Amino acid sequence: MSAVLPETPGVTIFHLVGRYTIDAVRAIGSLTLFCWRLAGQVWRIPRAKVLWPIMYDVGVQSLPVILVTGLFIGMVLAVQSYDTLKVMHFESRIGSVINVTLVKELGPVLAATMLAGRVGSAIAAEIGTMRVTEQVDALDALGADPVAYLVVPRFLACFWLIPALTILADAIGMFGGWFVSTCILGVSSHFFWLYSDSFVTAYDVVSGVVKSLFFGAAIAVIACHRGFHCGSGAEGVGRAATEAFVYSFIAILVLDFILGIFMLQAYRWLFGGPISLF
Repeated sequence: MSAVLPETPGVTIFHLVGRYTIDAVRAIGSLTLFCWRLAGQVWRIPRAKVLWPIMYDVGVQSLPVILVTGLFIGMVLAVQSYDTLKVMHFESRIGSVINVTLVKELGPVLAATMLAGRVGSAIAAEIGTMRVTEQVDALDALGADPVAYLVVPRFLACFWLIPALTILADAIGMFGGWFVSTCILGVSSHFFWLYSDSFVTAYDVVSGVVKSLFFGAAIAVIACHRGFHCGSGAEGVGRAATEAFVYSFIAILVLDFILGIFMLQAYRWLFGGPISLF
């Protein structure tokens, strides 16, 4: 006997599971078709007067939030790590803990999360507004491909600039961790950078940048997709902006897990050691 939900007479839990499954399959299919359409246009580099303003908005306008985020990430890592390391008499190695964590995980993930909130939501709201006001339909009527004109410049800007912003976040985070560790916590600056140089490898930096490439692509695709498929009116635009951030954040976490496993296996394959899942 099926369970009937009391607040919706006649609707069972199986109806809800089926409905959510169908909605999920439909959303995945729509996103896949959107990516396929984007892949057919992304090789066409937009004109400079179209691309440069978007790159300025994505890159330069995001500098304040990225710098503030990176600075406080490094400072918080220093404060949180010091007591634990001091108990083990390893406080001089705090630089390695801070910088490895920054370049491999926290730097790319938190920078992408902040950009998903700032850039992704703005892209979804902008394209959503154009969809509601029928500007996208006007481009179709004029014979221009809306994906080539609206999506490709934003995708390229995110794909190219989010890795650069991640590197800046890592650098300012290292400075913040060094400042707190040496000027407040009394750790030797020499040992801070000595152990950082010993433990932070070029592969760690490259893996963080590679992750940010995928994060940037995911943010752009999801934000543009939600903007193209937003509902009508101001409520639809607001919902599209919210969904762009939420879905981008989930995608960042999933990609971080998958890429983390892949990078680990690639490191073991390139530099030796047994290959296993973990």
